Amino acid sequence: MTLTFDGTVVVPVADPDDGERTTASLAPYLTETSTVVVVNVIEKAGGGIDKAPMGQRKEYAEKIYERAQRSLEESPASVEYDTLYGTDVVETVFDEATDRNADAVAFTPREGNRLAELLTGDVARRMVKEATIPVVALPQQ
Repeated sequence: MTLTFDGTVVVPVADPDDGERTTASLAPYLTETSTVVVVNVIEKAGGGIDKAPMGQRKEYAEKIYERAQRSLEESPASVEYDTLYGTDVVETVFDEATDRNADAVAFTPREGNRLAELLTGDVARRMVKEATIPVVALPQQ
């Protein structure tokens, strides 16, 4: 059985390298009926001081999308990019997946990046326990 994403897949990415690697890993599994939603979550402090000015964080998200787009230029899939805001990254990603009626959330795990850190320990257990759709860990290309 070959894995393909024939529906909507939400792809959270944390930085430009992550965006490019993750979409490169995803590209072989896409079809003309795939819709890829590449998302970057800007963490809000929830009443505290934000980590960086909002304008700077939005510009960084655009850099992430530019790099992600490189890997998907030849893809037959429909591709969208969305910047999300929330105090809980995992919750924000799954809220987006639910809002878009996504079939899966896909990511490429790695050591040393923010997303990988979020997907370890208690957060990984939360993703599994709270997930209402499949979560796919993609192999690195």
